Amino acid sequence: MTALTILLACAATVAAVVAVVALVLLRRARRDSAREAAALRERLEALESGLDRLDHREWSATAPVVRTEHEYVITHLGELEAGPGEPAGPVRLTAPAFADAVLRETVVQTASLVQGLRRALAPESRNRIRFEMRREIKRSRRARKVEVREALREYRARHRAEVTADQVTADEGAA
Repeated sequence: MTALTILLACAATVAAVVAVVALVLLRRARRDSAREAAALRERLEALESGLDRLDHREWSATAPVVRTEHEYVITHLGELEAGPGEPAGPVRLTAPAFADAVLRETVVQTASLVQGLRRALAPESRNRIRFEMRREIKRSRRARKVEVREALREYRARHRAEVTADQVTADEGAA
């Protein structure tokens, strides 16, 4: 046997193992989803039978609607409340459902990042940014020129004031 034949045999074995594992996981996911669907059907049938038993006179337009304070005030934000016929407690996700949710969220985030980068690197955006940068540079240069003029004006005014003060003291000392 050559090295290539051995390598191909190993690759075929690995592929067969991966296929068996994938089939087992697929069967398990289908079984779990079938159980969840059966549970949902039972809950739906229970709710429908409860609705059939209600007297339709209760739903007439003339009957007053009684509302409790609990319906208007949200006091348990973020807490899970058990409704009638529902078990209290946190929601448990199966492994395939969790993996599906994580994968979908990752795909959505990646797609939004790619779209944002595509829009940011588009020629229109780059030209707009370049235009705004040039305008900001011109504005800052103008402001700097104004500041330099004002500083020179103040410096010259102080210098004139010092020169005139020195002349006045020199004139008084000579007299």
